[in-house]
Amino acid sequence: MLAPLAGIAFLWFIGVVRDQLGDLEDRFFGSVFLGSGLLFLAMVAVSMAIAGAILMIAEIPAMASNGLVYFARSLMLQVSNIWGVRFAAVFMISLATIWIRTRLMPRWLALVTYLLALILLLVISRSLWITLVFPAWVFGISMFILISTKFLADPDNSPENVGPSLGP
Repeated sequence: MLAPLAGIAFLWFIGVVRDQLGDLEDRFFGSVFLGSGLLFLAMVAVSMAIAGAILMIAEIPAMASNGLVYFARSLMLQVSNIWGVRFAAVFMISLATIWIRTRLMPRWLALVTYLLALILLLVISRSLWITLVFPAWVFGISMFILISTKFLADPDNSPENVGPSLGP
């Protein structure tokens, strides 16, 4: 139930980022960014479909005892935790490169993105918990864009103007 909603939210995230880039978007890195994001989303959708099939097969005692469930589980983990996470890392690397070239985001944020993507590329097979890095990164970037856009749109809400007034 939540996976399709998360997929829709991720599509909106891609749309917001592309809107923020506007005409500054590099065609090469923009294509890699969009393609890897869509491939990541496809991998997650396929993985969730396999998980649903596993649940349906597990209800049938004769099917649950043979190797089909184990095969499907292994396939699901390969699709989501190996391929999907690697596409997520490519998504992050391409977006960080676009940020550095366009200077739309702070350089430190692009460097942190490179570091997290490198972790996803190298450490994924060691721990399944590392897969939570990408959704946490998407949430953090979303909040950064939301907050920075709000402050840019309304100068009265800038950090210097927020808080109690000390003078007349």
